[in-house]
Amino acid sequence: MRHQVSGTKLGRNSSQRKALLRSLVTSFVEKERIRTTLAKAKATRPIAEKMITLAKTNTLHTRRRALQYIYKKDAVKKLFEDIGPRFSERPGGYTRIIKLGPRAGDGAEMAILELVGTEFKKKEKKKESLKEKAKSSSAKK
Repeated sequence: MRHQVSGTKLGRNSSQRKALLRSLVTSFVEKERIRTTLAKAKATRPIAEKMITLAKTNTLHTRRRALQYIYKKDAVKKLFEDIGPRFSERPGGYTRIIKLGPRAGDGAEMAILELVGTEFKKKEKKKESLKEKAKSSSAKK
């Protein structure tokens, strides 16, 4: 029986697992959205939410606690200056997991871990029509 056994091992020993989660949280704070396996997203979510809760109180002590876990100083700066104030009135639930389906290579279940306020926006592709390209190239000559 697995009474009160929390967390998954993710197929790694403890030091590799800690390094993986630290890098996932760092990437998540930098980009506000990461695409990973469902198991890794579920393991990363509570840690990321704890970091955002730390960032809601911007003191030297909380910054140092975040720097103990997050690899990059720029990510901690973004966490405390941008993400923390954004969720200052929210009592929790800063992230969401969106399931994507199986990965083509090995069939692993994929997911997106993102901040609640960050909705997906498609990038507009800059496509010039052939006529516009021909006009601009003839005008340059």
